Amino acid sequence: MAVSYKLKIVTDFASAHTLRDYPGACSRMHGHNWKVEVEVLATALDKTGMGIDFKEIKKATKQVTSELDHRYLNEIKPFDEINPTAENIAAYIFKGVSELINNGRVRITTVTLWETERACVTYSEHQN
Repeated sequence: MAVSYKLKIVTDFASAHTLRDYPGACSRMHGHNWKVEVEVLATALDKTGMGIDFKEIKKATKQVTSELDHRYLNEIKPFDEINPTAENIAAYIFKGVSELINNGRVRITTVTLWETERACVTYSEHQN
């Protein structure tokens, strides 16, 4: 029987952005207090009995989001070239956290990014 453990942390950051080529108010600079949920799948436990320490997931997520925190996103890579939409920001966080924590036993499965209390996007990459 194959087992897995799904772990999730929640953190946040604040930033401003402008959506290029957007036909509405979001084409003007505005800010958000983003909420980030990172889900990780562990297929085995370590000697302590953990898939991965929640602190490690949070540390990796904070490392990636610290590059975005209290910044105007349109001025930093890659958002100086691609639109800093919630979708693109979620993918950016996913890729950054993946590079820091993925290994043979643990991998990130989803990033959910809340733009407001009522609007979010979830990004994942499917394993073949």
